[in-house]
Amino acid sequence: MKPRLLFATTNTGKLKELRGLVGEAVEVVSLKDLPPLPEPEEDEPTFEGNAAKKAREYAQATGLAALADDSGLCVDALGGRPGVLSARYAEGDDRARYEKLLRELSDVPEARRTASFQCALCLVTPSGEVRTEVGQCEGRILTAPRGTQGFGYDPVFFLPTMGKTMAELTPEEKARVSHRGEAFRRMRPWLTALQATGEQGR
Repeated sequence: MKPRLLFATTNTGKLKELRGLVGEAVEVVSLKDLPPLPEPEEDEPTFEGNAAKKAREYAQATGLAALADDSGLCVDALGGRPGVLSARYAEGDDRARYEKLLRELSDVPEARRTASFQCALCLVTPSGEVRTEVGQCEGRILTAPRGTQGFGYDPVFFLPTMGKTMAELTPEEKARVSHRGEAFRRMRPWLTALQATGEQGR
């Protein structure tokens, strides 16, 4: 019997990406596959702290190995904001959030519009072992959105090495260069090791 891993997300894109990385060694389930669970409050000051809190609480609640991520955009000219508050930066949808960002940066010259996407992944096993990996992607904030792929701040996050915004990349290109893709690749050995440890969960 393959070990089961709970990926603490309802995002189908993230789930597909993780299943592709771990292959057939582990059965990956999401929050959508389980009965409703209390949602941990993301009140830690760091991405690592929020990811660890979610993974630990979901592992305790389900008895499964649990993987959680926390990610966001850190803009240098804003002192690292919106950071861990990226998803709550403005009321409304993704467009409302990146439009607020563009307004805040309206007087900031191109050379100072540097930013990074950051992601922390935390794995907590039923035996209580904790592993955390991080990924980062450097870029800069444009003055207007470009592209229709992706989500969040992708339309305004420009990658000089690619000559495109995150929202102009194919899913395959994004997986290669994104903060989340990097963190997933770093976590992969620990995920596939679940098979060897035999930690099935309940």
